[in-house]
Amino acid sequence: MSTAPEPPTQWHRVLTLLADVSLFIGTRDVWTQAAVHRPAVAMVISVCYASILVCGVLALVVRRRGTLARVDLCVLVTGLTLALCAFVLLHRGTDEAALTSQAARELVAGHGVYGRPWPWLFGGNGIAVTPTVTGGYDYTYGYPPLAPLLTAPLLWLGHGGLPAIAMSTGALLAGTVVLWWLLPVPWRSAATMACLGFSMITMYGRLGYPAILALALLVPVVVRWPRIGRGGRLGPAGVAQAACLGAACAAQQLPWFLAPFLLAGIYAVRRGELGAREAGLVMLRFAGAAATVWLLINTYFIVSQPTAWLKGITLPLIQGAVLHGQGLVDVSLYLTDGSDRLDWYGYASLLLLAGLLALFVLFVRRLGPAATVLPWLAFWLATRSQDGYYLMMTPLWLAAAVTAPAAEFAGAWQPFAARLGGLYRRPARIAAAVLLLSPALASAALAATGSPPLHMEVAAVRHDARSLSRLTLRVTNTDDDALTPHFTLTRGQGTYPYFSVLRGPRTLPAHATATYELRPPAGTYALPTPHQRIRLRAFTASPQTLSSVYVTLPTA
Repeated sequence: MSTAPEPPTQWHRVLTLLADVSLFIGTRDVWTQAAVHRPAVAMVISVCYASILVCGVLALVVRRRGTLARVDLCVLVTGLTLALCAFVLLHRGTDEAALTSQAARELVAGHGVYGRPWPWLFGGNGIAVTPTVTGGYDYTYGYPPLAPLLTAPLLWLGHGGLPAIAMSTGALLAGTVVLWWLLPVPWRSAATMACLGFSMITMYGRLGYPAILALALLVPVVVRWPRIGRGGRLGPAGVAQAACLGAACAAQQLPWFLAPFLLAGIYAVRRGELGAREAGLVMLRFAGAAATVWLLINTYFIVSQPTAWLKGITLPLIQGAVLHGQGLVDVSLYLTDGSDRLDWYGYASLLLLAGLLALFVLFVRRLGPAATVLPWLAFWLATRSQDGYYLMMTPLWLAAAVTAPAAEFAGAWQPFAARLGGLYRRPARIAAAVLLLSPALASAALAATGSPPLHMEVAAVRHDARSLSRLTLRVTNTDDDALTPHFTLTRGQGTYPYFSVLRGPRTLPAHATATYELRPPAGTYALPTPHQRIRLRAFTASPQTLSSVYVTLPTA
């Protein structure tokens, strides 16, 4: 007597369908450009449209689990093909791609990678620069060295940032395939959707972000990570995961923030299974293997330019870039006229990261499944809180959700379990959370409620019908410290290049008033449309402050 094949579950069908539908997003824009510039690519995209439609039908009508798994594979191949088509058409890149490719060229030429400014990469080609509160711009490479090392073999592809874009796009496609393969069969389409759907992560790959390489390397680390060291042995798989973590930390700085949570979680889970001593040995072996790989990748740079290397890999933390992002800094950027306590945003971010790590250790049985999400909360309080810090790591959220469920942490060790349990468990846990998070919240409140230290008034404007050529200001320093201001005009988000100071003191003493005459960096500044609001901003570096005021400029 034969038995009928078991049909797929309805949720598996729906997940496959959602992954399939997600490939529609952004595809028409790519096809539109391809139809004009690359007709052959447009035909490939048209075939992908047919594949999406056919897979949508099959996802709802196939009767066998194995057949639906093959539909999942077809959706993956379609997504990979669309990502390659987008790469062929859209590979202009950003400052990160330009810097990574240039670092690779310098490396091949035998020159130093770190501490060398390359301002010509940004001149007149539309690539954005990172302004700092010192009134300058950062033109140096500020990431660990793995991305340039992997970009160097691709320099034959062309000039500009194309080699770095090819590297990051290739890393994304490889990471997607690895995640798809490592997930349980019914969940594989979720990998396609998270990595290739919505035109979200693929965009960052085409922009050449080193963080995409880090993401791809973190995928095998995060999948089933609570099982690392089970039974007291790392084994080949555990060593490989440690190596990938070390390589990820050598690719970009974001993995630095995730690593402590993974190490703490591994120790807690293994201590619940093996005891303190064995768990400590497992965690140390894992951390040691990761550190060894990280050190091997960095050794050449440590030896050849130790000081420049150290400053380079920590540059995003110490460069003093101006406020930017979608986090709490928007209070000072858009809702108020600035703050004289911008440094406290950075303190708040570090304190929140420390508080979240402490909470994670205390309540790992509850918070363990969120280990891949918790670190990014700290960036919401940082001076640079761009949404890319969250978006680029979202496939790791999926990997942990599927392969690191709460059941994996049921027996994990928790310190002070007796004191935080019992009859008053809920009040004790709330009190612990308040105690650990209060310093970060207090620091954030200090930063957001600061007052702008400079009072600015527009005294005169030199202009013609379309542009401004001179701006005269009357500035009063209300702070108790002498300040060195750097001025610019902004419309909406983003920062226009700093204006040159033609007249006025470089440093304005405390409680003093002075007149400044400013010139736009290009000689003229295009006047806004009648309905655009424009802000005059002044940044200072020591202490870090921001002063802003809305101004009305002539439009005729």
